[in-house]
Amino acid sequence: MQPIGVFGGTFDPIHNGHLRTALEVLENLSLAKVYFIPCGQSPLRSKCIATSATRLRMVQAAIASESRFVLDEREIVRNGPSYTIDTLAELRNQYKDHPICLILGMDAFLDLPKWHRWKELIELVHIVVAHRPGWSAPNEGELGSFVLEYRVQKAQELIQKSRGKVFIMPVTQLELSATQLRSGLQLGLDPTYLMPESVAAIIKETDCYTQKFLSNADE
Repeated sequence: MQPIGVFGGTFDPIHNGHLRTALEVLENLSLAKVYFIPCGQSPLRSKCIATSATRLRMVQAAIASESRFVLDEREIVRNGPSYTIDTLAELRNQYKDHPICLILGMDAFLDLPKWHRWKELIELVHIVVAHRPGWSAPNEGELGSFVLEYRVQKAQELIQKSRGKVFIMPVTQLELSATQLRSGLQLGLDPTYLMPESVAAIIKETDCYTQKFLSNADE
């Protein structure tokens, strides 16, 4: 069975760095598809700037040309904080013994010990860490011990079991961050080549990052 990928985040806004990472993981690991799951209420971050409805529109627009990318709204419609463990438990129940790969960037992976019930994630899925070349996985502390216990060296091992492995793979990481993009948009800078044109059009239409005192209430 081809594994499926799970790629979460606030996507406030989604940009080419997200899309390129997801595409390289999908192709290198022969994933059947990647679920993009925008976060509803992040337990670790302040409220999103763009509304939930706008972020869903941006993600849908960004992935429209890639049939193997799928928008999943479950965290947006769920009440309360968006805990990844809850989302993965639902997906595991849905896919039973199918291999599932949680895709994390380097920064997110290094923050993993801050996540709710983070050590239980490996009981539900594989964890795929997408990192820039030259970076080394931690080898000490709780996260270092976690890597040493579960890491595999070959992508093929991710299809032999449905969960329980950590795989670290280099990807072409663009030096982009949503925070920097929002700052640039507030200054009126042109986001061309940093995000899909369809996403830039939604941002322009909604004016979601240029109003200084924008309400964070959902639409």
